[in-house]
Amino acid sequence: MPDIIYLLEMIGVVAFAISGMIIAQRKNMDPVGVFTIGFITALGGGTLRDLMMDNHPLYWIKHQEQPILILGMALVFSYAGLGQRIRESRIVFPDAIGLGIFSILGAQLALDLGHSWFVASLLGVMTGTFGGALRDTLCNEVPYIFRKDHIYASISFVGCWLYFLCQWLLANETLALAIGLLFIVIVRMAAVRFDIRLQRDSHY
Repeated sequence: MPDIIYLLEMIGVVAFAISGMIIAQRKNMDPVGVFTIGFITALGGGTLRDLMMDNHPLYWIKHQEQPILILGMALVFSYAGLGQRIRESRIVFPDAIGLGIFSILGAQLALDLGHSWFVASLLGVMTGTFGGALRDTLCNEVPYIFRKDHIYASISFVGCWLYFLCQWLLANETLALAIGLLFIVIVRMAAVRFDIRLQRDSHY
């Protein structure tokens, strides 16, 4: 299981970093800006989670291969112009992958440190959404988490609870993780595809 967790973490880092770098290049940022936005998007949520739980050293400091990977990706994106060739709408899929992976893994870490399901679910949402919120704020965009036309944080929250319940009922952590992760990714993609919202504007 630890090997699966680590693999998922690296996939999440790559997915979120890609979503950040696409937007950074659309905003005509230089390689430093591309790296910064990619780093914040991929690792910002986990950093805030660790700080709030007083979990030291921070995860990416223990695993320096993550920021090194992001640096390498930033150089490739900047000098190969990948972000210019990828439509901005394409960030939805890597963003959904990152949201799912980091929400579930963040919630599990909180459980491992002795927190309740409710607190762990909030920390999972924070892990999955805060990096993207910082990305959008720094790029002068309204963060997904605050947009009325996007279901985002609520999907993360429900996915964390589904993960907890499956873990309790099935007594199989790997299966529970897969169910929670797939739920978040599929529902997030479906929400974008079919314009599913928590609230719609009232017309009088």
